[in-house]
Amino acid sequence: MKYTRQSKAIFIISAVLIVCGCTSAVKTPRQRAVSIPETSPAAEKTQMVASWYGPDFHNKLTASGEVYDMYAMTAAHKTLPFGTILRLSNPGTGASVTVTVTDRGPFVAGRDLDLSYSAAKEIGVVGPGVLAVMVQYMGRDMKYAKYIRVSESMSAAYTIQIASYEDKQNAENLKASVGQSNPGVFIKQVSVNGKTYYKVRVGKFTDKEKAISKAKQFANEGYDTYITPND
Repeated sequence: MKYTRQSKAIFIISAVLIVCGCTSAVKTPRQRAVSIPETSPAAEKTQMVASWYGPDFHNKLTASGEVYDMYAMTAAHKTLPFGTILRLSNPGTGASVTVTVTDRGPFVAGRDLDLSYSAAKEIGVVGPGVLAVMVQYMGRDMKYAKYIRVSESMSAAYTIQIASYEDKQNAENLKASVGQSNPGVFIKQVSVNGKTYYKVRVGKFTDKEKAISKAKQFANEGYDTYITPND
């Protein structure tokens, strides 16, 4: 999916450093969802092109790490932080629904949102398959903010890992999505106990602190982020 209009407000949350076992972790504070007052510019509506995804992805992992439920009220978007809450309405019928962004996609030109089956059905997207809908930013559920785990291994260079998949296509999709605004995204293929994993990683850093600083962005967006030696 290509994002055509960015929401006007994205909350930035601070992170603190804690020590845990053999790794350290930076945790973004978890708060309740924040509603945007109707008088705020962020509450203004914009239009996006929505499609939907269903049975082929049901019970599979999303980019946020949650299991996709086609009957939940969720959506996929290319860049909005996981946990972003959107109010969608069909301009033709007035039907509306509130969804939470939990995934990345769709990876089709000209589309901005992929809705879960139930959300799409609620506002009449299932029939036509693709529909221009009105979108209102309602805030964000901050429980989606994640920890940053930091390897304590010494290395000449470090990288930021944001996901690990057994399905190569999932890794390729995330690489394409994240790579639009973050140069240096690559996939590291590894074998563990006879299984192959595709790890999506970003950048190469000679300074661990600079890697941590950059990683905060991904943790705030909702990725399970790990600073690891760039082996």
